[in-house]
Amino acid sequence: MNILVVGGGGREHALVWDIWASGLTKKLFCAPGNAGIAEFAACVPIAADDLSALAEFAKKEKIDLVVVGPEAPLSLGIVDLIEEMGIPAFGPTASAAMLESSKIFTKEFCRRHGIPTASGEAFGDIGEARRYIESKNRPLVVKADGLAAGKGVIVADNTQQAIAAADQLLIKRIVGAAGLRILVEERLEGEEASFFALVDGEYALPLASAHDHKRIGDGDTGPNTGGMGAYSPAPIMTEALNARVMKEIIEPTVRGMAEEGRPFKGILFAGLMITKEGPKLLEYNVRFGDPECQVILPRLKSDLLPGLIAAREGQLAHFDLRWHDEAALCVVLAAKGYPGEFAKGTEIKGLGAAAKVPGVTIFHAGTKALDGRIVANGGRVLGVTALGPSIEDAQKRAYEAVSLIDWKDGYYRRDIGSRAIKRNKA
Repeated sequence: MNILVVGGGGREHALVWDIWASGLTKKLFCAPGNAGIAEFAACVPIAADDLSALAEFAKKEKIDLVVVGPEAPLSLGIVDLIEEMGIPAFGPTASAAMLESSKIFTKEFCRRHGIPTASGEAFGDIGEARRYIESKNRPLVVKADGLAAGKGVIVADNTQQAIAAADQLLIKRIVGAAGLRILVEERLEGEEASFFALVDGEYALPLASAHDHKRIGDGDTGPNTGGMGAYSPAPIMTEALNARVMKEIIEPTVRGMAEEGRPFKGILFAGLMITKEGPKLLEYNVRFGDPECQVILPRLKSDLLPGLIAAREGQLAHFDLRWHDEAALCVVLAAKGYPGEFAKGTEIKGLGAAAKVPGVTIFHAGTKALDGRIVANGGRVLGVTALGPSIEDAQKRAYEAVSLIDWKDGYYRRDIGSRAIKRNKA
């Protein structure tokens, strides 16, 4: 098969890495790709949101399957466009991608279908938002309605912080048009987890769980980012809890989307809060997470590509996947200054030595090749992933590899996985 993967981050590197190993793959392309992806696929200089150019390329190269990594092209309707041309595409339509592209849509959808989630209200007027926040007088979460690259969620400890967050989104437009409307929610207490399912429109096949570290600083401090590290599986997600998430959240969502004429096909990623009352939905994503993808796919023993095809063709009911028992942990190396301003073009050395650490795979995100060197070309630049018998073992291997990378302009958290290790030792 001729495969085109859309995107150029760490998630797409992990997808390319896995699909390249499939016996079904004949030619593999990635648009736009990065320096690491170029080792496995032909990188095409087309932006992930340039839908028309991507469609023309897929037609010209006789692509048999387009696999879409990021949320932006999905929300813009790339799957609709590609499928209309008669080319199979993996991922939800723009209508189904509303589960991620509009947090307000998802909140109202959950109410209609009885899916457990935080209470909340939507606002487009700052005065109404302020009055609502003042009436609650408790910790809240303020979210931009639209896509904001993981930076549109502000957790507020008090009323003043919540009002300031609403002002930032609605008045100062810190995330642009994504913040034209906001969602103000109750702040749930518990432990977060990420749950993934492969969906074919009617049937959902559970994948692995993971935990993502969103905050920039150790101890979960500082502003939110796209993700500074992850591990899989999430220790809190027992078999009983996995079954409950499927029954109470995933399956009602798949049924509800089909009933509303928006059948969902693709990766359904539920961001969860495990509360005293049970699992509650924080938000939906309609694709693999980044960096969660970088810890889930290395644990997958089966060939991923047949699963993607089965989901696209509505044939998951009789399909299964096998998993390694090992844990995986990923440490993200970001440019200093991220998620604010950061420099590009700084050289990264030592990648060869780091990759030789047993169990380690280095996934590139914001990199490019320049005159035989690897240089930084984004905010989140590398994802150093390690497999091990336990999360603690995977953590040791990942940080050993990180220590061998020579990049003076890089930054990383030093506590990825520590909470899970403490839980396992308790």
